[in-house]
Amino acid sequence: MTQVELIEQHIAELDDDSFSKLREWFIKFEHARWDKQLEDDSNAGKLDFLINAALAEHEAGLARDL
Repeated sequence: MTQVELIEQHIAELDDDSFSKLREWFIKFEHARWDKQLEDDSNAGKLDFLINAALAEHEAGLARDL
């Protein structure tokens, strides 16, 4: 049995309260991983193309005030 299969089995055996707590923890954990990946990509310059596109639209007069 793989580690993932073992985890799945344990999750399936949780009572409703424990499952709810696990779900809440996992959502927070997943969001933290996403935030870290986004920060790493930003620091590495992988998102610079988005900044450049927005600046080009603004300079071309295509942007609007929010």
